[in-house]
Amino acid sequence: MKKKLVLVLFIVSLGINLFLLGDWLLFQPTAEEEIALSEMVQKTVESADYHEIASKEKVIAIDRFLEKSKGGTFPYNFTVNVYTDTQTHIFACSDATCSAMKSVGTMYSIYKDEDRRLPFDQ
Repeated sequence: MKKKLVLVLFIVSLGINLFLLGDWLLFQPTAEEEIALSEMVQKTVESADYHEIASKEKVIAIDRFLEKSKGGTFPYNFTVNVYTDTQTHIFACSDATCSAMKSVGTMYSIYKDEDRRLPFDQ
């Protein structure tokens, strides 16, 4: 009975540690990746596609995203999401050197059905 309990605790502990390690390896950007993503946000705001979107829709938020789990290659696994009141625009590097950003698609925006998060309710 005692051996079974120790084995179960070991398996649970191992599972939790593998989950945390996987989360860290697959979804958390490194310091270098954080800097690159921040620069990509700036390039997105400076892009012609962004200015066209901003003139037609109300931009609410900008978020950066790193997709390591699908095996994309640098810099194509980095994206910037621009949230508007109607949809979310996805921006990615236009070339391998990431000299400029371009809009590569759209998806559903949470702001279409939900209220803004700011200002916080008091």
